[in-house]
Amino acid sequence: MRDVALWIIESGTRSPEGVAPIVQAGHPALRAVATPYDGQLSDEELAVLVDVMHRTMRAAPGVGLAAPQLGLPLALAVLEDPGSISPEHAEAREREPLPFRVLVNPRYTPLDEDRVSFYEGCLSVVGYQAVVARARRVHLTGADEHGAAVDEVVEGWSARIVQHETDHLGGTLYLDRAELRSLAATDELGARWSAEPSPEAAARALSFPLA
Repeated sequence: MRDVALWIIESGTRSPEGVAPIVQAGHPALRAVATPYDGQLSDEELAVLVDVMHRTMRAAPGVGLAAPQLGLPLALAVLEDPGSISPEHAEAREREPLPFRVLVNPRYTPLDEDRVSFYEGCLSVVGYQAVVARARRVHLTGADEHGAAVDEVVEGWSARIVQHETDHLGGTLYLDRAELRSLAATDELGARWSAEPSPEAAARALSFPLA
């Protein structure tokens, strides 16, 4: 495990952009249950790994990246979302800016039966997107990169990001939870579906239910 982490660190530090390769669906790390982080790396190594993950996520670009997406089945993820530039989208998706943060050994629990459906993509499933119904509010626990406890309620789009990235640590891809009739390539038409504030038009055109 540490050898893989050090390889990722080296890949990132050698890259002109400071990024590491993102593995794609079919890689075993994406289907493994991630090993809990319990100090496998030194504080300095962990800090550099987190930095490489952060730069890789931004360069992709994405709003989250889990260690398995770099081929490392370790329970670490980074999140950051600048939010929506459209007030209409921000309101429909409850999408507020999410400052950069690191999750170590995260777990989430839905707080109620309230679920919302939106298109999602994944940096490890390039070229496609699909609608996923997810809990609107979750209870998030775990720790940050400094070992401080995380215990909070997360809502809206930020809750979707938390669920998506935490699922990666359990070997689950968003496609496992998706409404497959909604699956669309990220071409002109698919981009139009995902650009809608909510997926009602896609649901009518492609005949799939919404939560």
